[in-house]
Amino acid sequence: MSLSPSLKKLDLEKYGSLLALGVLFVLASIVGRPYFLRPENLINVMRQASYTGIIALSMTFVIISGGIDLSVGSLAAFVASCGVLFMNLLVKATGGNETLAIAGGVAVMMGLGLCCGALNGLLITLGKIVPFIVTLGTMSIFRYLSLQMANAGEFASHSQRFGEFGMAKLFAFKAGESSISLPVPVAVLLALAFILSFVLTRTRYGRYLCAVGSNARVAQYSAVRVGRVRFWAYAINGLVIGISAALLAARFNTVSTPNFGLSFEMDAIAAVIIGGTAMAGGRGSVWGTVIGVFMLQIIQNMLNMAGLSPYLQGVVKGVVIIGSVYIQRQKQ
Repeated sequence: MSLSPSLKKLDLEKYGSLLALGVLFVLASIVGRPYFLRPENLINVMRQASYTGIIALSMTFVIISGGIDLSVGSLAAFVASCGVLFMNLLVKATGGNETLAIAGGVAVMMGLGLCCGALNGLLITLGKIVPFIVTLGTMSIFRYLSLQMANAGEFASHSQRFGEFGMAKLFAFKAGESSISLPVPVAVLLALAFILSFVLTRTRYGRYLCAVGSNARVAQYSAVRVGRVRFWAYAINGLVIGISAALLAARFNTVSTPNFGLSFEMDAIAAVIIGGTAMAGGRGSVWGTVIGVFMLQIIQNMLNMAGLSPYLQGVVKGVVIIGSVYIQRQKQ
Protein backbone atom coordinates (compact mmCIF):
# COMPACT_ATOMS: atom_id res chain seq x y z
CA MET A 1 0.00 0.00 0.00
CA SER A 2 1.57 3.27 -1.15
CA LEU A 3 1.76 6.39 0.98
CA SER A 4 -0.28 9.41 -0.02
CA PRO A 5 1.63 12.35 -1.58
CA SER A 6 0.80 14.59 1.41
CA LEU A 7 2.24 12.04 3.85
CA LYS A 8 5.38 11.67 1.78
CA LYS A 9 5.77 15.44 1.74
CA LEU A 10 5.27 15.63 5.50
CA ASP A 11 7.89 12.96 6.12
CA LEU A 12 10.34 14.72 3.82
CA GLU A 13 9.85 18.03 5.63
CA LYS A 14 10.29 16.34 9.00
CA TYR A 15 13.26 14.11 8.23
CA GLY A 16 14.78 15.88 5.22
CA SER A 17 17.65 17.46 7.16
CA LEU A 18 18.44 14.13 8.85
CA LEU A 19 18.49 12.41 5.46
CA ALA A 20 20.78 15.12 4.09
CA LEU A 21 23.13 14.63 7.05
CA GLY A 22 23.29 10.90 6.30
CA VAL A 23 24.09 11.50 2.62
CA LEU A 24 26.71 14.07 3.54
CA PHE A 25 28.27 11.70 6.08
CA VAL A 26 28.61 8.98 3.43
CA LEU A 27 30.11 11.48 0.95
CA ALA A 28 32.60 12.74 3.55
CA SER A 29 33.56 9.13 4.35
CA ILE A 30 34.45 8.61 0.69
CA VAL A 31 36.25 11.92 0.15
CA GLY A 32 38.13 11.78 3.47
CA ARG A 33 38.92 8.06 3.40
CA PRO A 34 40.36 6.67 5.68
CA TYR A 35 40.79 9.58 8.11
CA PHE A 36 37.25 10.94 8.33
CA LEU A 37 35.76 7.89 10.09
CA ARG A 38 38.43 7.72 12.76
CA PRO A 39 36.88 8.37 16.19
CA GLU A 40 39.41 11.11 16.97
CA ASN A 41 38.38 13.03 13.86
CA LEU A 42 34.66 12.63 14.50
CA ILE A 43 35.09 13.81 18.10
CA ASN A 44 37.07 16.80 16.83
CA VAL A 45 34.27 17.60 14.34
CA MET A 46 31.73 17.59 17.18
CA ARG A 47 33.94 19.75 19.41
CA GLN A 48 34.51 22.31 16.64
CA ALA A 49 30.78 22.42 15.91
CA SER A 50 29.74 22.84 19.55
CA TYR A 51 30.78 26.49 20.08
CA THR A 52 28.72 27.98 17.26
CA GLY A 53 26.20 25.17 17.70
CA ILE A 54 25.34 26.29 21.23
CA ILE A 55 24.64 29.80 19.91
CA ALA A 56 22.62 28.38 17.01
CA LEU A 57 20.26 26.68 19.49
CA SER A 58 19.10 29.99 20.96
CA MET A 59 19.30 31.69 17.56
CA THR A 60 16.54 29.22 16.60
CA PHE A 61 14.27 30.94 19.14
CA VAL A 62 15.11 34.38 17.74
CA ILE A 63 14.43 33.38 14.14
CA ILE A 64 11.22 31.52 15.01
CA SER A 65 10.01 34.74 16.68
CA GLY A 66 10.48 36.52 13.34
CA GLY A 67 13.74 38.26 14.33
CA ILE A 68 17.45 38.05 13.63
CA ASP A 69 20.59 38.66 15.72
CA LEU A 70 23.78 39.76 13.95
CA SER A 71 25.59 40.68 17.17
CA VAL A 72 26.27 37.17 18.53
CA GLY A 73 29.95 36.96 17.59
CA SER A 74 30.77 40.45 18.86
CA LEU A 75 28.78 39.84 22.04
CA ALA A 76 30.72 36.62 22.63
CA ALA A 77 34.00 38.56 22.36
CA PHE A 78 32.74 41.29 24.70
CA VAL A 79 31.43 39.02 27.47
CA ALA A 80 34.49 36.74 27.24
CA SER A 81 36.80 39.76 27.61
CA CYS A 82 34.91 41.04 30.66
CA GLY A 83 34.73 37.55 32.17
CA VAL A 84 38.45 36.86 31.81
CA LEU A 85 39.31 40.29 33.23
CA PHE A 86 37.09 39.64 36.26
CA MET A 87 38.54 36.15 36.65
CA ASN A 88 42.07 37.55 36.73
CA LEU A 89 41.03 40.09 39.38
CA LEU A 90 39.54 37.31 41.51
CA VAL A 91 42.66 35.16 41.18
CA LYS A 92 44.70 38.07 42.56
CA ALA A 93 42.14 39.08 45.21
CA THR A 94 41.65 35.56 46.60
CA GLY A 95 45.33 34.68 46.70
CA GLY A 96 45.16 32.16 43.86
CA ASN A 97 41.77 30.51 44.49
CA GLU A 98 41.22 29.42 40.88
CA THR A 99 37.94 27.57 41.50
CA LEU A 100 36.27 30.68 42.88
CA ALA A 101 37.80 32.82 40.15
CA ILE A 102 36.53 30.52 37.36
CA ALA A 103 33.04 30.42 38.87
CA GLY A 104 33.00 34.21 39.10
CA GLY A 105 34.30 34.69 35.57
CA VAL A 106 31.77 32.30 34.04
CA ALA A 107 28.96 33.94 36.05
CA VAL A 108 29.98 37.34 34.68
CA MET A 109 29.97 36.02 31.10
CA MET A 110 26.52 34.50 31.47
CA GLY A 111 25.04 37.44 33.40
CA LEU A 112 26.48 40.04 31.04
CA GLY A 113 25.32 38.00 28.04
CA LEU A 114 21.80 37.93 29.49
CA CYS A 115 21.85 41.70 30.05
CA CYS A 116 23.15 42.49 26.56
CA GLY A 117 20.65 40.14 24.98
CA ALA A 118 17.93 41.84 27.01
CA LEU A 119 19.19 45.21 25.73
CA ASN A 120 18.71 44.00 22.15
CA GLY A 121 15.24 42.78 23.09
CA LEU A 122 14.25 46.09 24.70
CA LEU A 123 15.44 48.15 21.74
CA ILE A 124 13.42 45.93 19.41
CA THR A 125 10.23 45.63 21.46
CA LEU A 126 10.01 48.96 23.32
CA GLY A 127 12.09 51.00 20.88
CA LYS A 128 10.18 49.58 17.88
CA ILE A 129 13.42 49.33 15.87
CA VAL A 130 13.87 46.67 13.21
CA PRO A 131 15.89 43.70 14.59
CA PHE A 132 18.36 43.84 11.70
CA ILE A 133 19.24 47.48 12.47
CA VAL A 134 19.43 46.98 16.26
CA THR A 135 21.71 43.95 16.10
CA LEU A 136 23.82 45.47 13.31
CA GLY A 137 24.44 48.42 15.60
CA THR A 138 25.17 46.35 18.70
CA MET A 139 27.44 44.10 16.64
CA SER A 140 29.66 47.11 16.05
CA ILE A 141 29.32 48.38 19.65
CA PHE A 142 30.26 45.10 21.33
CA ARG A 143 33.18 44.39 18.99
CA TYR A 144 34.74 47.82 19.33
CA LEU A 145 34.25 47.91 23.09
CA SER A 146 36.26 44.68 23.24
CA LEU A 147 38.96 46.12 21.00
CA GLN A 148 39.12 49.29 23.08
CA MET A 149 39.42 47.35 26.33
CA ALA A 150 42.36 45.29 25.04
CA ASN A 151 43.82 47.94 22.73
CA ALA A 152 43.08 45.51 19.85
CA GLY A 153 45.10 42.85 21.67
CA GLU A 154 44.12 39.88 23.80
CA PHE A 155 43.25 38.98 27.38
CA ALA A 156 45.11 35.97 28.76
CA SER A 157 43.67 34.08 31.70
CA HIS A 158 45.86 33.81 34.80
CA SER A 159 44.22 30.51 35.72
CA GLN A 160 45.77 27.34 34.39
CA ARG A 161 42.78 25.37 35.65
CA PHE A 162 40.49 27.41 33.38
CA GLY A 163 42.44 26.16 30.36
CA GLU A 164 42.24 22.60 31.65
CA PHE A 165 38.48 22.98 31.97
CA GLY A 166 38.32 24.06 28.32
CA MET A 167 39.91 20.78 27.20
CA ALA A 168 38.12 18.56 29.74
CA LYS A 169 36.11 15.48 28.80
CA LEU A 170 33.20 13.91 30.65
CA PHE A 171 34.64 10.48 29.90
CA ALA A 172 37.38 8.93 27.77
CA PHE A 173 38.37 5.35 27.09
CA LYS A 174 40.43 3.33 24.66
CA ALA A 175 38.79 1.20 21.96
CA GLY A 176 41.61 -0.68 20.28
CA GLU A 177 44.00 1.90 18.87
CA SER A 178 41.40 4.66 19.01
CA SER A 179 40.34 6.92 21.86
CA ILE A 180 36.65 7.66 22.41
CA SER A 181 35.60 10.60 24.57
CA LEU A 182 32.88 13.19 25.16
CA PRO A 183 34.28 16.73 25.39
CA VAL A 184 32.52 19.11 27.77
CA PRO A 185 31.40 21.55 25.02
CA VAL A 186 29.66 18.71 23.15
CA ALA A 187 27.91 17.60 26.35
CA VAL A 188 26.77 21.18 26.97
CA LEU A 189 25.47 21.42 23.39
CA LEU A 190 23.39 18.25 23.78
CA ALA A 191 22.12 19.23 27.25
CA LEU A 192 21.01 22.66 26.02
CA ALA A 193 19.38 21.07 22.98
CA PHE A 194 17.25 18.88 25.26
CA ILE A 195 16.28 21.85 27.45
CA LEU A 196 15.48 24.29 24.64
CA SER A 197 13.66 21.63 22.61
CA PHE A 198 11.47 20.94 25.64
CA VAL A 199 10.77 24.67 26.05
CA LEU A 200 9.88 25.03 22.37
CA THR A 201 7.65 21.97 22.05
CA ARG A 202 6.22 21.39 25.53
CA THR A 203 5.65 24.79 27.11
CA ARG A 204 3.26 27.69 26.67
CA TYR A 205 6.16 30.01 25.85
CA GLY A 206 7.18 27.75 22.94
CA ARG A 207 3.65 27.82 21.53
CA TYR A 208 3.50 31.59 21.90
CA LEU A 209 6.90 31.94 20.20
CA CYS A 210 5.68 30.08 17.11
CA ALA A 211 2.41 32.05 17.10
CA VAL A 212 4.24 35.39 17.24
CA GLY A 213 6.61 34.42 14.44
CA SER A 214 3.79 33.12 12.29
CA ASN A 215 1.50 36.15 12.63
CA ALA A 216 2.20 38.71 15.35
CA ARG A 217 -1.07 40.58 14.86
CA VAL A 218 -3.23 37.48 15.19
CA ALA A 219 -1.19 36.43 18.24
CA GLN A 220 -1.79 39.84 19.81
CA TYR A 221 -5.53 39.55 19.19
CA SER A 222 -5.33 36.17 20.95
CA ALA A 223 -4.04 37.88 24.13
CA VAL A 224 -0.38 36.89 23.54
CA ARG A 225 2.07 39.50 24.82
CA VAL A 226 4.08 39.75 21.62
CA GLY A 227 6.71 42.14 22.96
CA ARG A 228 7.42 40.01 26.02
CA VAL A 229 7.75 36.83 23.93
CA ARG A 230 10.25 38.48 21.57
CA PHE A 231 12.14 40.10 24.45
CA TRP A 232 12.76 36.75 26.13
CA ALA A 233 13.93 35.20 22.84
CA TYR A 234 16.76 37.77 22.71
CA ALA A 235 17.47 37.53 26.44
CA ILE A 236 17.79 33.73 26.25
CA ASN A 237 20.04 34.16 23.22
CA GLY A 238 22.33 36.46 25.19
CA LEU A 239 22.52 34.02 28.11
CA VAL A 240 23.42 31.12 25.81
CA ILE A 241 26.05 33.26 24.05
CA GLY A 242 27.66 33.76 27.48
CA ILE A 243 27.84 29.97 27.95
CA SER A 244 29.45 29.47 24.53
CA ALA A 245 31.89 32.34 25.14
CA ALA A 246 32.99 30.79 28.45
CA LEU A 247 33.66 27.42 26.81
CA LEU A 248 35.57 28.92 23.89
CA ALA A 249 37.63 31.22 26.12
CA ALA A 250 38.49 28.22 28.30
CA ARG A 251 39.61 26.19 25.30
CA PHE A 252 42.32 28.73 24.37
CA ASN A 253 42.68 30.19 27.89
CA THR A 254 42.79 33.57 26.17
CA VAL A 255 40.52 35.99 24.31
CA SER A 256 41.84 37.55 21.09
CA THR A 257 39.49 40.50 20.69
CA PRO A 258 39.87 40.95 16.88
CA ASN A 259 39.13 37.28 16.11
CA PHE A 260 37.08 35.87 18.99
CA GLY A 261 33.62 34.94 17.75
CA LEU A 262 34.31 36.19 14.25
CA SER A 263 31.60 35.06 11.77
CA PHE A 264 29.69 33.22 14.51
CA GLU A 265 26.52 34.99 13.38
CA MET A 266 26.83 33.60 9.87
CA ASP A 267 27.51 30.05 11.03
CA ALA A 268 24.69 30.13 13.59
CA ILE A 269 22.11 31.52 11.16
CA ALA A 270 23.24 29.05 8.48
CA ALA A 271 22.84 26.10 10.86
CA VAL A 272 19.35 27.25 11.85
CA ILE A 273 18.23 27.62 8.22
CA ILE A 274 19.79 24.32 7.10
CA GLY A 275 18.05 22.65 10.05
CA GLY A 276 14.66 23.60 8.60
CA THR A 277 13.67 26.67 10.62
CA ALA A 278 11.71 29.10 8.45
CA MET A 279 13.62 32.34 7.89
CA ALA A 280 10.29 34.20 7.97
CA GLY A 281 9.60 32.77 11.45
CA GLY A 282 6.74 30.77 12.87
CA ARG A 283 8.18 27.26 12.77
CA GLY A 284 11.42 25.48 13.48
CA SER A 285 13.17 22.71 15.36
CA VAL A 286 15.99 22.76 17.88
CA TRP A 287 17.12 19.27 16.88
CA GLY A 288 16.98 20.32 13.24
CA THR A 289 19.44 23.08 14.17
CA VAL A 290 21.74 20.50 15.81
CA ILE A 291 21.71 18.55 12.54
CA GLY A 292 22.44 21.75 10.62
CA VAL A 293 25.40 22.51 12.90
CA PHE A 294 26.97 19.11 12.30
CA MET A 295 26.29 19.32 8.56
CA LEU A 296 28.22 22.59 8.30
CA GLN A 297 31.16 21.22 10.27
CA ILE A 298 31.25 17.98 8.26
CA ILE A 299 31.32 20.04 5.05
CA GLN A 300 34.27 22.06 6.38
CA ASN A 301 36.09 18.94 7.57
CA MET A 302 35.51 17.20 4.23
CA LEU A 303 36.78 20.18 2.24
CA ASN A 304 39.87 20.41 4.46
CA MET A 305 40.65 16.76 3.75
CA ALA A 306 40.10 17.38 0.04
CA GLY A 307 42.71 20.14 0.21
CA LEU A 308 40.32 22.92 -0.84
CA SER A 309 41.35 26.50 -0.09
CA PRO A 310 39.74 27.93 3.07
CA TYR A 311 38.51 30.87 0.98
CA LEU A 312 36.62 28.54 -1.32
CA GLN A 313 35.15 26.81 1.74
CA GLY A 314 33.37 30.08 2.50
CA VAL A 315 31.97 30.07 -1.03
CA VAL A 316 30.59 26.55 -0.52
CA LYS A 317 29.03 27.60 2.80
CA GLY A 318 27.35 30.56 1.12
CA VAL A 319 25.96 28.34 -1.64
CA VAL A 320 24.55 25.95 0.98
CA ILE A 321 22.79 28.83 2.77
CA ILE A 322 21.25 30.21 -0.41
CA GLY A 323 20.20 26.72 -1.50
CA SER A 324 18.51 26.05 1.85
CA VAL A 325 16.53 29.30 1.72
CA TYR A 326 15.55 28.59 -1.91
CA ILE A 327 14.21 25.14 -0.95
CA GLN A 328 12.19 26.75 1.86
CA ARG A 329 10.68 29.23 -0.56
CA GLN A 330 9.71 26.45 -2.95
CA LYS A 331 7.96 24.58 -0.12
CA GLN A 332 6.00 27.69 0.80
